[in-house]
Amino acid sequence: MPPHIAIAPCRKMPDYVESVRLAGGDPWELGHAADPVETVVSSCAGLLLTGGADVAPERYGEARHSTVVDVDAARDAYEIALVRAALAADLPILAICRGLQVMNVAAGGSLVQDIPSQVGTAVPHQVSDPKDAIAHDVTVVAGSRLAGMMGEAAAGGRLAVNSRHHQSVRRIADGFVVTSVAPDGVIEALELPQARFCVGVQWHPENFVASRTFLPLFAGLVSAARI
Repeated sequence: MPPHIAIAPCRKMPDYVESVRLAGGDPWELGHAADPVETVVSSCAGLLLTGGADVAPERYGEARHSTVVDVDAARDAYEIALVRAALAADLPILAICRGLQVMNVAAGGSLVQDIPSQVGTAVPHQVSDPKDAIAHDVTVVAGSRLAGMMGEAAAGGRLAVNSRHHQSVRRIADGFVVTSVAPDGVIEALELPQARFCVGVQWHPENFVASRTFLPLFAGLVSAARI
């Protein structure tokens, strides 16, 4: 049977769901009220964290920057609890965009609240249309799980990615390692080496569902969930 992959709720689910299906998983679209954290972690074989609103800076002990206006407190609370329970259970996790940020905060890290004002505008991190438009390249660390999954596509140590975010990882949570960065130093991927499978990327691989460019990331999650 295909492994049951829980997908954190968001406003744009179809590409995530189809990516999990194409990778051989059985997608389970979660709801905050309908699916308690304990039930999810005990009932699924893997977890996919999705994109969406800003993570509230209060979650990592900072005052809000003026640009942080799109916050969903209920979603923050649910997903942070979900990540912590999944990490404790060594459940395979693939985290995307906001999902990467939530994972880092849940594990004790912090975020850059606004890239344009706190990092700069030399690299475009907000290219919204079309959703699979290439925004910039990222480096990929040789020998990382990310490099292994992407294979020949990352053979030169680089990947071309899309981008739709104004926040990013700042202080890295204990145990995690950086495996990809943008040309301006913005962190584009984290991994937890001691975990069975725990990878987060800042771009949106699900938007390449038609070309299957980043399907290996979803296949990696599903493969780990089969073990």
